[in-house]
Amino acid sequence: MIPTERLQQIKERLEYVEVRMSSGEGDIAQLGREYSELKPVVDQIRDWESLVGDIAEAEVMMDDPEMRELAEEELPSLKARLPEVEHAVQLALLPKDAADARPAMLEIRPGTGGDEAALFAGDLARMYQRYCEARGWGWDVIEEAHSELGGVRELVVRIKGDGVFARMKFESGVHRVQRVPETESGGRIHTSAATVAVLPEAEEVDIAINANDIRIDTMRSSGAGGQHVNTTDSAVRITHIPSGIVVTSSEKSQHRNREIAMQVLRARLYDAERQKAADERSADRKSQVGSGDRSERIRTYNFPQGRMTDHRIGLTLYKLDQIMQGDLDEIVDALTAEHQAALLADMES
Repeated sequence: MIPTERLQQIKERLEYVEVRMSSGEGDIAQLGREYSELKPVVDQIRDWESLVGDIAEAEVMMDDPEMRELAEEELPSLKARLPEVEHAVQLALLPKDAADARPAMLEIRPGTGGDEAALFAGDLARMYQRYCEARGWGWDVIEEAHSELGGVRELVVRIKGDGVFARMKFESGVHRVQRVPETESGGRIHTSAATVAVLPEAEEVDIAINANDIRIDTMRSSGAGGQHVNTTDSAVRITHIPSGIVVTSSEKSQHRNREIAMQVLRARLYDAERQKAADERSADRKSQVGSGDRSERIRTYNFPQGRMTDHRIGLTLYKLDQIMQGDLDEIVDALTAEHQAALLADMES
């Protein structure tokens, strides 16, 4: 059942925002963001209202002998469209995640599996980088550490673009790989894992960090051969004392490192607050997708079978090569649809 009173309120709010924008009153940037959120919703509402009106008009025509034949032709196709348009309106009315439009911090680290886990973490990093490139998103490496074999020991990246967090947020969790490692001479299949965390970027207004709650250390990095020839104190480590969160950044500019480290720290604290709020909301019912549990095994990549399985929704795709090349849209779309279905079920229960 579509709440018509709420639809009217949304349309009136859009009209109000349009008037404020045209008159130049208020915070134009904030009004612009609200307008971009409301306009697609109102477009869906107007499509539904137009269709309902067409159906009502055709039903009236059924009582007119001269128009009956035309109405009999139009009515079935109009009614056939109604469930799809109603569903689109219901999705548009779902509560929005305020972080969906934000840039995101992507963190990848190896889990169990030693060198092979680090190599797999590197494969995941390349997969996500290709996905971001295909969507025209920015990929800015904040912290990166490699293993001796070229794998990833730690990677922290800022991803910037339209709707980044909305598309990436379901990637958080443990990713498992099953394959024959390059280091394995016997040809045996090994299982290893890597952890992925996707955090929405926080703004200063979201998280106020008390200067007394942080300790900032500068770290000396040595030059060639460890002789401390071109030594700098540029690397920065920030410790947030109340939470124990530690963030490092090792760019050449110490000022830039402080800025980056504070950005990452805000994102982690903001994510912790969001997780706490989500846990409280879902104490009695945990959504299948998007629980955000970093320790949850969410996906298996089986190389011998060319198979990827997402365990949260039981989705199996036999196109692992394309997926590792960054073809993630089918997976992301399925996870998003499952999440929306869970939200609809919550609203109706």
